[in-house]
Amino acid sequence: MKDITTLGALKASNWTSRSIKEELREHLIEKLQKKEPTFTGIHGYENTVIPELERAILSRHNINLLGLRGQAKTRLARQMVNLLDEWMPIIEGSEINDDPLHPISRYATELIAEKGDDTPIAWVHRSERFAEKLATPDVTVADIVGDVDPIKAANLKLSYADDRVIHYGMIPRANRSIFVINELPDLQARIQVALFNILQEGDIQIRGFKLRLPLDMQFVFTANPEDYTNRGSIVTPLKDRIGSQILTHYPEDVATARAITEQEARLDERQKEKVHVPDLVKDLLEEISFVARESEFIDEKSGISARMSITAFENLMSTAERRMLISREKETSIRFGDLMGIVPAITGKVELVYEGEQEGADFVAKTLIGEATKSLFDDYFPKIEKLTKETDQDPYDEVLSWFFEQSGFVLEDDLSDAEYKAKLDSITPLVALIKKYQPDTDAADMYFMQEFVLWALVEYKKLSKYPLSNGMRFNDLYGSYISGLS
Repeated sequence: MKDITTLGALKASNWTSRSIKEELREHLIEKLQKKEPTFTGIHGYENTVIPELERAILSRHNINLLGLRGQAKTRLARQMVNLLDEWMPIIEGSEINDDPLHPISRYATELIAEKGDDTPIAWVHRSERFAEKLATPDVTVADIVGDVDPIKAANLKLSYADDRVIHYGMIPRANRSIFVINELPDLQARIQVALFNILQEGDIQIRGFKLRLPLDMQFVFTANPEDYTNRGSIVTPLKDRIGSQILTHYPEDVATARAITEQEARLDERQKEKVHVPDLVKDLLEEISFVARESEFIDEKSGISARMSITAFENLMSTAERRMLISREKETSIRFGDLMGIVPAITGKVELVYEGEQEGADFVAKTLIGEATKSLFDDYFPKIEKLTKETDQDPYDEVLSWFFEQSGFVLEDDLSDAEYKAKLDSITPLVALIKKYQPDTDAADMYFMQEFVLWALVEYKKLSKYPLSNGMRFNDLYGSYISGLS
């Protein structure tokens, strides 16, 4: 079809025009019948958001994707272009993608009247049939819909009564395309009103012109819940004109969250090859986000974006890589102490309530790491009881006794891998504990598991830890206190 260059040839090819909503619908039907995935690379929505989005497309609805930040709303909208025809014919030179068989602009109708079947045709790829606008306070009706262009009027020597002086805005220029407005509640109410006629009647009105342009559009809006967005809301008549409102959500389990992080994290190939990442580390990173969404220090209305886990993973890999480069080693494995390197990724992604602000973002970030450690610990080892009877056998007694007999155990950040492993192996009861309760632990993961137990014992207040300028010191909780008094 791309070889067709004139209107006459297009008519002879039996090509038929159809609305963009029909295009989306027909291609979706085809994919569903063939059992092909409609939206790829989006995890956790297979049984929730995607079926609702497919129903909205089948219903030919304009769509509002409502959800907190970092829930793949824009990605869903962008993938809708894959349901369009690969190529679309337009009248060559048309500003608003005129359909050759149903032209709507003055330029296109006059050109066809002049050249007839010799009217030149151009082809637009589906990747170009997508327009996106972030709603910001400076957006005007002229930006979105259009306005009179005095410079055009002067150059063409036309009066302001001539519709050829109109400069089309973003929406008319995206005719026969998918148009996305991100963060719709941030769009001023008077600008939202300008969308009423476009959504309901499919046409636009510019200034005082008696101009009717029956646009062919697929609108997709994205928005945060109104109770979160203090800057504005979606006006009720506009909501009434949007066919389907679809609620998005965060991953419902750690496995789904891990898949998203591993897919989205931008890692250097050298990092992937030289830095070993135990599975427990990946679970722990995702658990931090789950814990954060329940934290009393964080505003639950703001949400915890999936970007937090992604950037935290990137920071974690870079922390280990930096340590490896400084010690001039060829490869390394993630250490628990490396998790301190993800604190900047957490502090920049959470909105704190008053209590959190009082404690400080750095404290909150480290608290989340600790809470995530506690949350996962019971999946691997016996539950640590706060109070036990003297006759009860505590599986951690030997580890705690080892620390009671020591003056302190220090893990420096800049230890070589050999020194790091030797230090942890010196805690013989800790090695025995892991072999008893996690006998299948891979040798490469053993040392992170050992640190994991130490940090969990600290969180459960069985051990104490003190940050040093270049590492961490672990002590017996009571022994160190008693020795300090003597």
